[in-house]
Amino acid sequence: MDFSLPADLVAYLGELDRFIDREIKPLEQADDNIRFFDHRREWARTDFENGGLPRHEWEALLRKAKDLADAAGHLRFPVPKQYGGKDGSNLWMAVIREHFAAKGLGLHNDLQNEHSIVGNFPVVTMLDRYGRDDQKAMIDGSIRGKYRITFGLTEPHHGSDATHMETRAVPATRDNVKGWVINGEKMWTTGMHVATHCALFARTSGNDGDAHGITCFLVPARSPGVRIEEYMWTFNMPTDHPRVSFTDVFVPEDALFGEVGRGLSLAQCFVHQNRIRQAASSLGAAVYCINESVKYARERKPFGKALAENQAIQFPLVELATQAEMLRLLIRKTAWEMDQLNEEQIERTLSDRVSMCNYWANRLCCESADRAMQVHGGMGYSRHKPFEHIYRHHRRYRITEGSEEIQMRKVAGFLFGYMGPRKH
Repeated sequence: MDFSLPADLVAYLGELDRFIDREIKPLEQADDNIRFFDHRREWARTDFENGGLPRHEWEALLRKAKDLADAAGHLRFPVPKQYGGKDGSNLWMAVIREHFAAKGLGLHNDLQNEHSIVGNFPVVTMLDRYGRDDQKAMIDGSIRGKYRITFGLTEPHHGSDATHMETRAVPATRDNVKGWVINGEKMWTTGMHVATHCALFARTSGNDGDAHGITCFLVPARSPGVRIEEYMWTFNMPTDHPRVSFTDVFVPEDALFGEVGRGLSLAQCFVHQNRIRQAASSLGAAVYCINESVKYARERKPFGKALAENQAIQFPLVELATQAEMLRLLIRKTAWEMDQLNEEQIERTLSDRVSMCNYWANRLCCESADRAMQVHGGMGYSRHKPFEHIYRHHRRYRITEGSEEIQMRKVAGFLFGYMGPRKH
């Protein structure tokens, strides 16, 4: 059994590195753009006087980097070829995202907002698999930034328990136009400040807790009755995560996204791709923290003796490095298996492994960043090092994304048999 990376994947990593050095690094250094990544990053990125939203200059810089990557043929790597992509696999994406995150903070890849010169486009996958032709026509625009589709699943009173959502959609007719009226609230609707649409999940039939009966709608973000109630200030800023209310929002029938009552299929399509790739990024960030700690421990010589000679420094890093190696194998194996299955098969037979990768990678990253802060001493806890930024971001993932509780619940479902047996 050969566990080595394909030669063409290794070659592509080299191509990406050369592109970063040639195009992205100079942009990162121009016009003091490094302020978005050094000790000033939180203040540079955050418009504290405007609800804590991302500053326009920050988002414009990210867009410029994406446009450079798109022109070079990298941004759309995971997108189907018919939309200008390269049909990039989950395995390749996992390797690329780990590789990028292991480089540390930079314009090439920013974990706080999922920015990357090799894009992660779960909404594109949703449009391609479940959208009508007129909805698929939005794919190119969503990649270029013309359209921004947010994800309206989580609710204030039910958190990660999507099947108990209180948002309701009922059939209605207005001005002789058939459609739906939607009422409810959503939380953590990331990107709503610049959104053109919200992929909004609402119950159209069935009872609380039923998987069937939830329907997805593409709701124009500025529709009458759509209101951003507040932006939730988070563990690390800026915030683009609002609580949004939908009051008597009318949408025509063509707002339907996918089949009536089968909206959770779209949600699963979004989260499986997102979670395996986010796991790979978390692993990469953990590796960065471990490597930086080892480097510093070999260089730092308090009282004339290198920190690296101290077993109290060595052994915790040995444990983290070992966990990283084991997790890398699990992530890559799981990503490869995902490439062999369709979405329904992944949910039925592999989603527990995706969950294992996700929650453990986030936990490992937090532990590695915390250890890096300790190894680096006082400077490690300052913002002049990136470790606090990495720690806070991944700690937030463990809480607000439901990565810890929901992923472990999914694993338990397979382990104890109430979601079906796990075939080894």
